[in-house]
Amino acid sequence: MKKLYDQYERLHDYVRISITDRCNLRCVYCMPKEGLPFFPTDRVLSQDEIVQLITNFAQLGVHKVPITGGEPLLRTDVVDIVRRIKEIDGIEDVSITTNGLFLAKKAKALKEAGLDRLNISLDTFKPEAYKEITRGGNINQVLDGIATASALHFKKIKLNIVLIRGQNDDELLDFINYTKDHDVNVRFIEFMPIGNSLEDWKQEYVALDSVFDLCKQAGLDYHPIDLAGNRPSDNYQVEGYTGSFGLIHPISSKFCENCNRLRITADGYIKACLYWNEEINVRKLIYDFDAFKAGVQRALDNKPLNHEMAMKTTDRIIDKAPTWRHMSQIGG
Repeated sequence: MKKLYDQYERLHDYVRISITDRCNLRCVYCMPKEGLPFFPTDRVLSQDEIVQLITNFAQLGVHKVPITGGEPLLRTDVVDIVRRIKEIDGIEDVSITTNGLFLAKKAKALKEAGLDRLNISLDTFKPEAYKEITRGGNINQVLDGIATASALHFKKIKLNIVLIRGQNDDELLDFINYTKDHDVNVRFIEFMPIGNSLEDWKQEYVALDSVFDLCKQAGLDYHPIDLAGNRPSDNYQVEGYTGSFGLIHPISSKFCENCNRLRITADGYIKACLYWNEEINVRKLIYDFDAFKAGVQRALDNKPLNHEMAMKTTDRIIDKAPTWRHMSQIGG
Protein backbone atom coordinates (compact mmCIF):
# COMPACT_ATOMS: atom_id res chain seq x y z
CA MET A 1 0.00 0.00 0.00
CA LYS A 2 1.38 3.39 -1.00
CA LYS A 3 1.01 5.80 1.91
CA LEU A 4 0.69 9.55 1.72
CA TYR A 5 3.74 11.63 2.63
CA ASP A 6 4.44 15.29 1.92
CA GLN A 7 7.85 16.80 1.14
CA TYR A 8 8.58 17.10 4.88
CA GLU A 9 8.00 13.36 5.44
CA ARG A 10 4.75 13.90 7.33
CA LEU A 11 2.49 10.86 7.04
CA HIS A 12 -1.13 11.70 6.26
CA ASP A 13 -3.65 9.14 7.48
CA TYR A 14 -6.51 11.50 8.36
CA VAL A 15 -9.04 12.97 5.91
CA ARG A 16 -11.59 15.50 7.06
CA ILE A 17 -14.51 15.59 4.63
CA SER A 18 -17.24 18.19 4.44
CA ILE A 19 -20.56 16.77 3.22
CA THR A 20 -22.37 20.12 3.00
CA ASP A 21 -21.61 23.84 3.13
CA ARG A 22 -25.08 24.56 4.53
CA CYS A 23 -25.62 25.46 8.16
CA ASN A 24 -28.58 26.48 10.29
CA LEU A 25 -26.42 28.86 12.35
CA ARG A 26 -24.29 31.91 11.48
CA CYS A 27 -21.48 31.69 14.04
CA VAL A 28 -19.35 34.82 14.20
CA TYR A 29 -16.04 32.95 13.62
CA CYS A 30 -17.41 30.86 10.77
CA MET A 31 -19.68 32.95 8.59
CA PRO A 32 -20.43 36.62 7.86
CA LYS A 33 -23.46 38.18 9.53
CA GLU A 34 -25.44 38.24 6.28
CA GLY A 35 -24.74 34.55 5.69
CA LEU A 36 -23.33 33.01 2.53
CA PRO A 37 -24.81 31.86 -0.76
CA PHE A 38 -24.89 28.08 -0.43
CA PHE A 39 -23.78 25.76 -3.20
CA PRO A 40 -26.53 24.34 -5.43
CA THR A 41 -27.21 20.66 -4.73
CA ASP A 42 -25.42 19.39 -7.83
CA ARG A 43 -22.21 21.16 -6.77
CA VAL A 44 -22.05 19.17 -3.53
CA LEU A 45 -20.56 15.69 -3.43
CA SER A 46 -23.17 12.95 -3.71
CA GLN A 47 -23.33 10.05 -1.27
CA ASP A 48 -21.80 7.66 -3.83
CA GLU A 49 -19.00 10.13 -4.60
CA ILE A 50 -18.23 10.51 -0.89
CA VAL A 51 -18.05 6.75 -0.40
CA GLN A 52 -15.84 6.21 -3.45
CA LEU A 53 -13.57 9.07 -2.45
CA ILE A 54 -13.05 7.63 1.05
CA THR A 55 -12.56 4.16 -0.46
CA ASN A 56 -9.72 5.62 -2.53
CA PHE A 57 -8.18 7.26 0.51
CA ALA A 58 -8.41 4.00 2.48
CA GLN A 59 -6.31 2.37 -0.23
CA LEU A 60 -3.73 5.10 0.40
CA GLY A 61 -3.46 4.38 4.10
CA VAL A 62 -6.10 6.72 5.52
CA HIS A 63 -7.92 5.17 8.49
CA LYS A 64 -9.53 8.13 10.27
CA VAL A 65 -12.43 10.13 8.77
CA PRO A 66 -14.06 13.08 10.54
CA ILE A 67 -17.26 14.22 8.79
CA THR A 68 -17.92 17.95 8.86
CA GLY A 69 -19.88 20.76 7.21
CA GLY A 70 -21.46 23.35 7.37
CA GLU A 71 -23.75 21.33 9.57
CA PRO A 72 -23.52 17.67 8.46
CA LEU A 73 -26.73 16.64 10.25
CA LEU A 74 -28.66 18.79 7.77
CA ARG A 75 -28.07 16.10 5.15
CA THR A 76 -30.97 13.67 5.18
CA ASP A 77 -28.64 10.83 4.17
CA VAL A 78 -26.01 11.46 6.86
CA VAL A 79 -26.76 8.17 8.66
CA ASP A 80 -26.31 6.21 5.42
CA ILE A 81 -23.07 8.07 4.72
CA VAL A 82 -21.71 7.10 8.14
CA ARG A 83 -22.77 3.48 7.73
CA ARG A 84 -21.20 3.13 4.30
CA ILE A 85 -17.92 4.79 5.32
CA LYS A 86 -17.67 2.50 8.36
CA GLU A 87 -18.03 -0.49 6.04
CA ILE A 88 -14.96 0.51 3.99
CA ASP A 89 -12.01 -1.79 4.60
CA GLY A 90 -9.27 0.06 6.47
CA ILE A 91 -11.43 2.81 7.97
CA GLU A 92 -11.10 2.48 11.72
CA ASP A 93 -12.59 5.67 13.09
CA VAL A 94 -15.47 7.87 11.91
CA SER A 95 -16.58 10.99 13.74
CA ILE A 96 -18.89 13.93 13.12
CA THR A 97 -18.44 17.58 14.01
CA THR A 98 -21.85 19.14 14.64
CA ASN A 99 -23.48 22.17 16.22
CA GLY A 100 -25.71 19.68 18.06
CA LEU A 101 -29.09 21.20 17.22
CA PHE A 102 -30.35 17.99 15.56
CA LEU A 103 -28.33 15.60 17.70
CA ALA A 104 -31.10 14.58 20.08
CA LYS A 105 -33.08 13.32 17.07
CA LYS A 106 -30.24 11.63 15.21
CA ALA A 107 -27.74 10.42 17.83
CA LYS A 108 -29.23 6.93 18.23
CA ALA A 109 -29.32 6.25 14.48
CA LEU A 110 -25.77 7.53 14.09
CA LYS A 111 -24.56 5.26 16.90
CA GLU A 112 -26.28 2.28 15.29
CA ALA A 113 -24.67 3.18 11.96
CA GLY A 114 -21.26 2.84 13.59
CA LEU A 115 -20.28 6.42 14.42
CA ASP A 116 -17.38 6.33 16.85
CA ARG A 117 -17.04 9.87 18.18
CA LEU A 118 -18.74 13.24 18.31
CA ASN A 119 -17.33 16.78 18.28
CA ILE A 120 -19.99 19.24 19.41
CA SER A 121 -19.63 23.01 19.17
CA LEU A 122 -20.62 24.75 22.39
CA ASP A 123 -18.95 28.13 22.81
CA THR A 124 -20.79 29.25 25.94
CA PHE A 125 -23.17 28.02 28.65
CA LYS A 126 -25.08 31.31 28.65
CA PRO A 127 -28.28 31.25 26.54
CA GLU A 128 -28.07 34.90 25.48
CA ALA A 129 -24.36 34.72 24.70
CA TYR A 130 -24.99 31.54 22.69
CA LYS A 131 -27.70 33.30 20.71
CA GLU A 132 -25.28 36.17 20.05
CA ILE A 133 -22.29 34.03 19.02
CA THR A 134 -24.38 31.76 16.79
CA ARG A 135 -26.68 34.58 15.65
CA GLY A 136 -29.92 32.94 16.72
CA GLY A 137 -29.20 29.46 18.11
CA ASN A 138 -31.07 27.79 20.99
CA ILE A 139 -28.61 26.39 23.53
CA ASN A 140 -31.23 24.08 25.07
CA GLN A 141 -31.31 22.01 21.87
CA VAL A 142 -27.55 21.54 22.07
CA LEU A 143 -27.62 20.57 25.74
CA ASP A 144 -30.41 18.05 25.00
CA GLY A 145 -28.27 16.63 22.19
CA ILE A 146 -25.25 16.27 24.47
CA ALA A 147 -27.35 14.51 27.11
CA THR A 148 -28.82 12.12 24.53
CA ALA A 149 -25.43 11.32 23.04
CA SER A 150 -23.82 10.82 26.45
CA ALA A 151 -26.39 8.16 27.31
CA LEU A 152 -25.46 6.24 24.15
CA HIS A 153 -21.81 5.83 25.20
CA PHE A 154 -19.91 6.93 22.11
CA LYS A 155 -16.18 6.25 22.33
CA LYS A 156 -15.57 9.92 23.01
CA ILE A 157 -17.54 13.15 23.06
CA LYS A 158 -15.64 16.41 22.65
CA LEU A 159 -17.00 19.89 23.17
CA ASN A 160 -15.36 22.54 20.98
CA ILE A 161 -15.08 26.06 22.38
CA VAL A 162 -13.66 28.81 20.15
CA LEU A 163 -12.45 31.50 22.53
CA ILE A 164 -13.48 35.03 21.62
CA ARG A 165 -12.46 38.04 23.67
CA GLY A 166 -15.40 39.69 25.41
CA GLN A 167 -17.85 36.94 24.51
CA ASN A 168 -16.85 33.72 26.25
CA ASP A 169 -13.31 34.11 27.63
CA ASP A 170 -14.80 34.60 31.11
CA GLU A 171 -16.19 31.03 31.06
CA LEU A 172 -12.95 29.07 30.92
CA LEU A 173 -13.28 27.73 34.45
CA ASP A 174 -16.97 26.97 33.94
CA PHE A 175 -16.04 24.62 31.10
CA ILE A 176 -13.17 23.02 33.00
CA ASN A 177 -15.44 22.44 36.01
CA TYR A 178 -18.05 20.92 33.69
CA THR A 179 -15.63 18.00 33.25
CA LYS A 180 -15.87 17.21 36.97
CA ASP A 181 -19.05 15.20 36.48
CA HIS A 182 -19.20 14.83 32.68
CA ASP A 183 -17.06 12.36 30.74
CA VAL A 184 -16.26 14.72 27.89
CA ASN A 185 -13.12 16.32 26.50
CA VAL A 186 -13.60 20.09 26.52
CA ARG A 187 -11.36 21.61 23.85
CA PHE A 188 -10.45 25.29 23.84
CA ILE A 189 -9.61 26.49 20.33
CA GLU A 190 -7.87 29.71 19.41
CA PHE A 191 -9.86 31.96 17.10
CA MET A 192 -8.29 31.81 13.62
CA PRO A 193 -8.18 34.64 11.05
CA ILE A 194 -10.03 32.74 8.34
CA GLY A 195 -12.75 34.70 6.57
CA ASN A 196 -12.21 37.66 8.90
CA SER A 197 -10.23 40.87 8.57
CA LEU A 198 -6.91 40.73 10.40
CA GLU A 199 -7.71 43.86 12.41
CA ASP A 200 -11.08 42.52 13.61
CA TRP A 201 -9.48 39.21 14.45
CA LYS A 202 -6.73 40.85 16.54
CA GLN A 203 -9.38 42.52 18.70
CA GLU A 204 -11.08 39.20 19.48
CA TYR A 205 -8.17 36.75 19.63
CA VAL A 206 -7.37 35.12 23.00
CA ALA A 207 -4.21 33.06 23.54
CA LEU A 208 -4.67 29.89 25.56
CA ASP A 209 -1.81 30.40 28.03
CA SER A 210 -4.26 31.89 30.52
CA VAL A 211 -5.94 28.52 31.05
CA PHE A 212 -3.12 27.28 33.28
CA ASP A 213 -3.04 30.49 35.30
CA LEU A 214 -6.78 30.25 35.93
CA CYS A 215 -6.48 26.63 37.06
CA LYS A 216 -3.75 27.54 39.52
CA GLN A 217 -5.71 30.52 40.85
CA ALA A 218 -8.71 28.23 41.40
CA GLY A 219 -6.55 25.65 43.18
CA LEU A 220 -7.14 22.97 40.52
CA ASP A 221 -4.47 20.29 40.36
CA TYR A 222 -4.18 19.20 36.71
CA HIS A 223 -1.83 16.90 34.83
CA PRO A 224 -1.20 16.06 31.16
CA ILE A 225 -2.87 12.96 29.74
CA ASP A 226 -2.79 11.04 26.47
CA LEU A 227 -6.04 10.61 24.58
CA ALA A 228 -6.05 8.39 21.51
CA GLY A 229 -6.45 10.25 18.25
CA ASN A 230 -6.44 13.72 19.76
CA ARG A 231 -3.82 15.50 17.71
CA PRO A 232 -3.45 18.50 17.62
CA SER A 233 -4.96 18.93 21.08
CA ASP A 234 -2.75 18.97 24.20
CA ASN A 235 -4.88 17.31 26.86
CA TYR A 236 -5.09 17.60 30.63
CA GLN A 237 -7.23 16.31 33.47
CA VAL A 238 -7.99 17.90 36.80
CA GLU A 239 -7.33 15.54 39.69
CA GLY A 240 -10.53 13.72 40.60
CA TYR A 241 -12.48 14.94 37.57
CA THR A 242 -14.31 12.53 35.24
CA GLY A 243 -13.59 14.30 31.96
CA SER A 244 -10.66 16.27 30.59
CA PHE A 245 -9.78 19.49 28.79
CA GLY A 246 -7.62 20.17 25.77
CA LEU A 247 -5.90 23.12 24.13
CA ILE A 248 -5.76 23.65 20.38
CA HIS A 249 -3.49 26.62 19.72
CA PRO A 250 -2.81 27.07 16.00
CA ILE A 251 -1.66 30.66 16.54
CA SER A 252 0.34 30.84 19.76
CA SER A 253 1.93 27.40 19.47
CA LYS A 254 1.61 26.04 15.97
CA PHE A 255 1.19 22.29 15.57
CA CYS A 256 2.09 22.27 11.87
CA GLU A 257 5.20 20.13 12.21
CA ASN A 258 3.01 17.14 13.12
CA CYS A 259 0.12 17.88 10.77
CA ASN A 260 -1.36 14.69 9.33
CA ARG A 261 -4.55 16.18 7.88
CA LEU A 262 -6.10 16.56 4.49
CA ARG A 263 -9.42 18.32 3.97
CA ILE A 264 -12.04 17.73 1.30
CA THR A 265 -14.50 20.56 0.71
CA ALA A 266 -18.18 19.90 0.08
CA ASP A 267 -17.67 20.62 -3.62
CA GLY A 268 -14.83 18.12 -3.97
CA TYR A 269 -11.59 20.09 -3.63
CA ILE A 270 -8.65 18.86 -1.59
CA LYS A 271 -6.94 21.33 0.72
CA ALA A 272 -3.63 20.17 2.16
CA CYS A 273 -3.43 23.23 4.42
CA LEU A 274 -6.40 24.87 6.09
CA TYR A 275 -5.21 28.44 5.65
CA TRP A 276 -3.85 28.78 2.14
CA ASN A 277 -5.82 29.24 -1.05
CA GLU A 278 -4.27 26.32 -2.90
CA GLU A 279 -6.71 23.50 -3.59
CA ILE A 280 -7.10 20.81 -6.24
CA ASN A 281 -10.35 19.48 -7.69
CA VAL A 282 -10.31 15.75 -7.00
CA ARG A 283 -14.02 15.23 -7.58
CA LYS A 284 -13.42 14.70 -11.29
CA LEU A 285 -10.76 12.08 -10.44
CA ILE A 286 -12.76 9.97 -8.00
CA TYR A 287 -13.45 7.10 -10.39
CA ASP A 288 -9.89 6.94 -11.80
CA PHE A 289 -7.77 5.72 -8.91
CA ASP A 290 -4.36 6.39 -10.49
CA ALA A 291 -5.36 9.93 -11.43
CA PHE A 292 -6.87 10.43 -7.99
CA LYS A 293 -3.70 9.26 -6.28
CA ALA A 294 -1.61 11.59 -8.45
CA GLY A 295 -3.89 14.54 -7.65
CA VAL A 296 -3.68 13.91 -3.91
CA GLN A 297 0.09 13.57 -4.07
CA ARG A 298 0.32 16.83 -6.02
CA ALA A 299 -1.56 18.57 -3.23
CA LEU A 300 0.79 17.07 -0.66
CA ASP A 301 3.87 18.05 -2.65
CA ASN A 302 2.71 21.68 -2.46
CA LYS A 303 1.83 21.60 1.24
CA PRO A 304 3.85 24.22 3.14
CA LEU A 305 5.73 23.54 6.33
CA ASN A 306 3.64 26.08 8.26
CA HIS A 307 0.36 27.88 7.79
CA GLU A 308 1.95 31.23 8.86
CA MET A 309 -1.45 32.29 10.14
CA ALA A 310 -1.39 35.87 11.42
CA MET A 311 2.41 36.04 11.28
CA LYS A 312 4.40 39.07 10.11
CA THR A 313 7.31 36.99 8.85
CA THR A 314 6.45 35.61 5.43
CA ASP A 315 9.78 34.42 4.09
CA ARG A 316 8.67 30.76 4.16
CA ILE A 317 5.30 31.28 2.54
CA ILE A 318 4.70 29.18 -0.56
CA ASP A 319 1.33 30.60 -1.54
CA LYS A 320 0.86 34.12 -0.22
CA ALA A 321 -2.91 34.17 -0.84
CA PRO A 322 -5.03 33.05 2.14
CA THR A 323 -8.05 30.93 1.29
CA TRP A 324 -11.08 32.69 -0.18
CA ARG A 325 -13.36 30.26 1.64
CA HIS A 326 -15.00 30.91 4.98
CA MET A 327 -14.61 28.20 7.64
CA SER A 328 -18.07 26.79 6.91
CA GLN A 329 -17.01 26.20 3.28
CA ILE A 330 -13.89 24.27 4.30
CA GLY A 331 -15.15 22.07 7.09
CA GLY A 332 -12.87 23.36 9.85
